[in-house]
Amino acid sequence: MKAAVVFQNGELPKYVEDFAEPKVQNENELLISVKAAALKNLDKARATGQHYSAQPEKWTAKTVGGDGVGLLADGTRVYGIGVSGMIAEKATIEKDRMIKLPANIDDATAAALPNAVMGSAMALRFRASLQKGETVLVNGATGVTGKIAVQIAKHYGAKKIIATGRNEGSLQELLTLGANEIISLKQDNERFVSQIKNIHKQNPVDVVIDYLWGHSAEMILSALKGNGGFSHRTRYVNIGGMMDDSITLSSSILRSTDIQISGSGLGSWTKAEVKLLITEILPEMFPLAAGGKLKIETVNIALKDIEKAWDMHIDGGKRLVVLI
Repeated sequence: MKAAVVFQNGELPKYVEDFAEPKVQNENELLISVKAAALKNLDKARATGQHYSAQPEKWTAKTVGGDGVGLLADGTRVYGIGVSGMIAEKATIEKDRMIKLPANIDDATAAALPNAVMGSAMALRFRASLQKGETVLVNGATGVTGKIAVQIAKHYGAKKIIATGRNEGSLQELLTLGANEIISLKQDNERFVSQIKNIHKQNPVDVVIDYLWGHSAEMILSALKGNGGFSHRTRYVNIGGMMDDSITLSSSILRSTDIQISGSGLGSWTKAEVKLLITEILPEMFPLAAGGKLKIETVNIALKDIEKAWDMHIDGGKRLVVLI
């Protein structure tokens, strides 16, 4: 079969036309004909062993890609999480980790959406426990997942959504996707902190969803710092470290305000939460996208172009999707 294959740890994948098809290993697995698979930073990091979830193992040539859209033997179109790599003509998936897709959602959108939903809905629902009428700040909202986070926060009933980011065009677009206020990360630090302080004073921030971490997180946390009086509780959830993987955090911030800091990602979710992702969250989001109520943009490439597309820079909050 045609596939994107990594032959040695740390190497870029190669386009191969005669790689062996995966074999079903047990009764809970199914073989599908793959139609589309999103190429994400997570896929790249796991394929080269650089992601924290990658397990040390004896390296063998393998196909890449964690999830995608394909057809079952009877023609049913499904989204599935791969047992084998999904950027290939054939892949194996688990029966209890697949979802039948609505007829009016295209393959690229269906392949691109789930990872962004995992990176937003899981945090909003399970770590932040977002309630209707609350105020949400999305730090780093101009990326793919940040844009989805703004839309899902709105769908879940957030009263006010503040979005931060560097891409001015994408920030303006967020106002059409559900954000009520935008704050540029390009301005000087003092002004950025001042804006967050003023917003928090007028309309206390209940939830922070953070994709950047680093200095931007330091500024937001300093803006939330209390003065010793009774303070508003803020649930701060980190999902990524696009700006930096570490921060300097003064203990006085933790003591002076009622703030809860947690993370959302592979390893932090319970089995029950992952099950709800498959049985409730994604089945709710696919129809929203099919109806144009949840928007995600894609850049589509052919499987044969995987080598040049692997490190392709995609800006403007779009997801790269391999069509097969």
